[in-house]
Amino acid sequence: MTVTEQEIARYVGQVRAALADLPPAIRDELLEDLPEHLAEVAAEGEGPLHERLGPPQAYAMELRTAAGVSSPATAANLDQRISAAVRRGRARIGAVDSRLGPVLGYARLSDFLRLLRPAWWIVRGYLAAMLITAVLTGGSFGLLPRLGGSGLAALLMLAATVTGSIWLGRRTDRLGRRPRVVLHLSTALLVLFGLAGFALLDSRAGGGGAPIPYEQVYTDQYSGVQDVYVYDSEGRLLEGVRLFDQNGEPIRLGSPWCDEGWQRIQPGPDHVDPMRQPYPYCPQNAPFRIHSPSAPPTPEPAESAATPEGAAPTAAPSGGQATPGGGPTPTPVPTD
Repeated sequence: MTVTEQEIARYVGQVRAALADLPPAIRDELLEDLPEHLAEVAAEGEGPLHERLGPPQAYAMELRTAAGVSSPATAANLDQRISAAVRRGRARIGAVDSRLGPVLGYARLSDFLRLLRPAWWIVRGYLAAMLITAVLTGGSFGLLPRLGGSGLAALLMLAATVTGSIWLGRRTDRLGRRPRVVLHLSTALLVLFGLAGFALLDSRAGGGGAPIPYEQVYTDQYSGVQDVYVYDSEGRLLEGVRLFDQNGEPIRLGSPWCDEGWQRIQPGPDHVDPMRQPYPYCPQNAPFRIHSPSAPPTPEPAESAATPEGAAPTAAPSGGQATPGGGPTPTPVPTD
């Protein structure tokens, strides 16, 4: 293929690309005689075709006009839009890079950030270990990775992820386009995970912002006590009682809530220190009173000598003695 034939083939290809939005049948019809026409033009004189016929895009527009085919929209296609947006974004990033570099003493900011890449590789390995811990433990993690509560396993995993991150960082420039895109997406995921974990740990520590409201998880059973009533073993109410703990400190429960109890702690001659005020504050308001049972009746003294049933005591007649049977002793009768 001669140089002229190469130039003709290249020009035809560029015209075909400019007509890519047309249906294939219409495009083939417009390009059917184009190679022969370009060969005739090349044979008529010297000089490149794009100088003699104009750019291929302009020649394609003339073909559209001659065939009465509507021209494409003035806006570029999707690929061209994306390419233009990428170029504009790179230009803006380059401008910011050049402006911020001198602030840090470098020509470009990227020159300074390039020096921090080894530190980022270590941080990336640490975040990877923390992400693995969060997945395996259901989202519960702290400042260091934990695997089943084993510190040794956590250190081994951390060493493996940091080493792998450094190894990957030294070879990033050798990766293809797709692996590099996957690496960048994974890095963005780790950064978001790290920010979320930092915010969670900061909220647990109570740092910044409004304080975390305290949530009471238990109820003090003595919070509603207003007075204390002490009873002895026989159920009698004791007054003037004071309570102390094992260290000799007074135990204070409740507060005077009746007139009598309140008057005792008011300034005056009978003032009582509130810390020394005895219980109960309000004796007249005792919840119940248990009275001791009344003493049993005292038994009458027993007789000194029991009398046989049915027998009556016999008095000895004067001048005689009582016989064992109870009868009078017969008076001896003098004889002649």
